[in-house]
Amino acid sequence: MASTKTKIAIACQGGGSQTAFTAGVLKALFEADVHREFDIVSLSGTSGGAICATLAWYALTKGDKQPWQRLTDFWHDNTAQTPAERAFNHFVVESLRSVNRGQMPQLNMSPSSPIMQSMIGAATAGLRPRFSDFRQLLEAHIDFDETASWGTRAQRPILLLGAVDVLSGHLAKFSSREVAIRVEHILASCAVPSIFPAVEFDGAAYWDGLFSDNPPVSEMIQSRHVGAENLPHEIWVIKINPTRSSTVPKAPEEITDRRNELIGNVSLFQQIDSISFVNDLLLRNAFRPQFLSQFEITSPVRVPRCFDESPVCEYHIPFIEMSPGLQSTLDYESKIDRSPENIGALIEDGEKQARLFLKQRKA
Repeated sequence: MASTKTKIAIACQGGGSQTAFTAGVLKALFEADVHREFDIVSLSGTSGGAICATLAWYALTKGDKQPWQRLTDFWHDNTAQTPAERAFNHFVVESLRSVNRGQMPQLNMSPSSPIMQSMIGAATAGLRPRFSDFRQLLEAHIDFDETASWGTRAQRPILLLGAVDVLSGHLAKFSSREVAIRVEHILASCAVPSIFPAVEFDGAAYWDGLFSDNPPVSEMIQSRHVGAENLPHEIWVIKINPTRSSTVPKAPEEITDRRNELIGNVSLFQQIDSISFVNDLLLRNAFRPQFLSQFEITSPVRVPRCFDESPVCEYHIPFIEMSPGLQSTLDYESKIDRSPENIGALIEDGEKQARLFLKQRKA
């Protein structure tokens, strides 16, 4: 018997440490039993969003009773805990802040260079390996031998991770329906060029998914990526970068921050515009049924709440965003800030905004 639950997909935008907000959102959603009330058919993410999406996918696939626990544990591990870690974190954040303000010269050095590797090794000596080694941190919370044994799984939820192929220049999509998820897939999606070397595997080299779909959205309604049985009724986007700015950026650090926000949103809005345009064409019967059948499309996409009122209506893609109060306190450098104060505030606000979202959705 087919499930009567509303099918939802959850897309997680990237944004470094600020994606602790996403962890808070997912925690509150799972605590509210969203994974039982709805049918979560897919999860997607880029960069920090890829980490949160993968942790949630892993927990749901394993059938964890408290799927948010893996997210909570990961972000606790990723937070500066010891005095040495807090001092290192403060130095990195404030150094970048001084550079962006024009108060300090910028030292351009390849993250792949032996000198840079030696400097990083010396600076992180004595810190917890999970704090200073990203691969170790991921492997401590996800058993990639287990995900390899799963192989390609068509069962939901499907996981989609975004990256960019540095050599070909093409966008890369890693789907759990097509490949066994490996730690390299997440590392590729998180490889910020100025911080990490390109992640090379299977004959290709990858950079941060922020150059790709941020996050993958249009793929979530394409059967070739997720399967016809996993097409969602709604896509919930956990959005990190604010859309609007209250002032025109003038100071160097303000320009850097706003530029980063705009770049992070470009692909998201382009995807939503494309979905809106195609859906409008479907609503106007612009395609022949014979043509649509080739793509396993039999009707316009719909919003479940409209089923009893209208045969068709617009696709539903709501955003879950940070509160304006928190957003106003954040700058570009907060995306690398792993202090307990920053991470804690982001997670707390994520929980708050998720509960507000669910309340408004039921209204």
